[in-house]
Amino acid sequence: MDLRRSSIVLLILSVLSPVTLSIRYEIHSGHTKCISEEIHANAMTVGKYSIINPNEDHPLPSSHKVTVRVTSPQGTAYHESDGVESGKFSFTAVETGDYISCFSAVDHKPETTLIIDFDWRTGIHTKDWSNVAKKSQVETMEFEVKKLFETVNSIHDEMFYLRDREEEMHNLNIATNSKMAWLSFVSLAVCLSVAGLQFWHLKTFFQKKKLI
Repeated sequence: MDLRRSSIVLLILSVLSPVTLSIRYEIHSGHTKCISEEIHANAMTVGKYSIINPNEDHPLPSSHKVTVRVTSPQGTAYHESDGVESGKFSFTAVETGDYISCFSAVDHKPETTLIIDFDWRTGIHTKDWSNVAKKSQVETMEFEVKKLFETVNSIHDEMFYLRDREEEMHNLNIATNSKMAWLSFVSLAVCLSVAGLQFWHLKTFFQKKKLI
């Protein structure tokens, strides 16, 4: 019970904390890099990516292009773009699992290095609250209520997810205990059978030798 309460507390903290996947990384021509993010079913997710211009005074060279593909845990494509410098995607997850975003740099000789700026947000973090809040007191209160409502919905979904996982673990424990019980029973039966055969063999041997 204490473990379950601790899990709920950690869940609430993780939902309330402003965590987003915002990274900048390098990729070489003709190579691919993939990033995964665990997303729960019915959660909204948005992503934004762009290639950093190595020379701001000039347009991006033709070598600085990428092909982007975002797929679900089952391989369903949610976003595809070929030969682009930047882009965005957004969708609502249908299933729970690791969603993968892959960036493939175009093949170019000589090899060049591209720097990708990638921002990926999920759930409540997809809301840009700074653009929603207003200055008046009433609108500020409305903004806080909306924020709390979104937080409660996110916590509600996470708790249902944890409950399902707990039920899966419970069923797994029951199945494992049942298998272990059957294994113990079979092992005991085998041991008794071997002991009986040994006793019968020794008795037969001693009878043949007329020792008993």
